[in-house]
Amino acid sequence: MSSSTQNSSALDVQPKDAKRALAEDAYDDCLSCRVTGSAAFIGLGVYSYYSGMKNLKMQEKAIMQSATKYKMGSRQLGIFTISATLVGMGLWRAFN
Repeated sequence: MSSSTQNSSALDVQPKDAKRALAEDAYDDCLSCRVTGSAAFIGLGVYSYYSGMKNLKMQEKAIMQSATKYKMGSRQLGIFTISATLVGMGLWRAFN
């Protein structure tokens, strides 16, 4: 058998074989990886909210006196959005 015949037969992969190979190779996450990942995201979200609001409260006077159009409400919304996104990612990681 020539080398060109061997190469072409090795490259002849049927679509059903590829689908079966992908199904067998499905990635399954271990429980400890899920718990660690979700706890990290949720913890980061809670920490972001707590520290962000605390720092915002400490800087409130300077923020209100500044000429910026982004006052307390929009900054609080930003902190809440980032924190909620991180917590949501943690919940998604736990259940998907």
